[in-house]
Amino acid sequence: MADQSIVGALVLGLIEGLTEFIPVSSTAHVLLAGHFMGFRSPGNTFAVLIQLGAILAILLVYFQKLLQIALALPHSTQARRFVLTVLLAFLPAAIIGALAHDFIKSVLFETPMLICVMLIVGGFILLTVDKMSLRPRYTDITQYPAGLAFKIGLFQCLAMIPGTSRSGATIVGALLMGTDKRSAAEFSFFLAMPTMLGAFVLDLYKNRNALSFDDAGIIAIGFVAAFVTALLVVRSLLDFVSSRGFAPFAYWRILVGTAGLIGLLVFG
Repeated sequence: MADQSIVGALVLGLIEGLTEFIPVSSTAHVLLAGHFMGFRSPGNTFAVLIQLGAILAILLVYFQKLLQIALALPHSTQARRFVLTVLLAFLPAAIIGALAHDFIKSVLFETPMLICVMLIVGGFILLTVDKMSLRPRYTDITQYPAGLAFKIGLFQCLAMIPGTSRSGATIVGALLMGTDKRSAAEFSFFLAMPTMLGAFVLDLYKNRNALSFDDAGIIAIGFVAAFVTALLVVRSLLDFVSSRGFAPFAYWRILVGTAGLIGLLVFG
């Protein structure tokens, strides 16, 4: 990555931060943009490592709430129960991600056509679910049953196919199982913390020999850009979803996926 463009790293970092927590697939956007910009990294490690900026952004936004939960753990059954539900939801992705990591990175991440198709398919699914007249039974993430959390975690595993979207898969799964839109998006935030951190650590370990000190500058640029833009998105997304729903993201997915397919067919 040492010879990569600083501008390219900045652009990809901005894309990562803007798209990580909305249901449009940040991985798809970063990989497609990198493909057409000619930006390459060993094992597509750059796309995963700059996610640390987005992780820190959500930790900062939810720092006070996380601190309250941590302080309440010794004496609050509700706090312990909530942490358990998040970890339970994280478990399927942790197991499958560890077992299928090499296949995901070497095959799925290297297939731009698949990414574009999944963007379009996911867009139509999100649009359909957003327009369904679903009656929510769960509106408070701290009251999600363990079984519901685990099922949402199973939906999250679909996001291992680039273009599906981690947040999109978890939100769709949550909505279909009786949550409201705002709490579905918020639970996706909390589930992102262990999931993204786990992916970051695993990818860093797997590619430790492929990285060099010269890569640090490029990664740092992408990291800072992702952090700043993700901070803005996380602070505004819940209110946006509550008033507008997920249809705008669905249309955007279809637009980007279609444009990507046309670009691949024309330019290769």
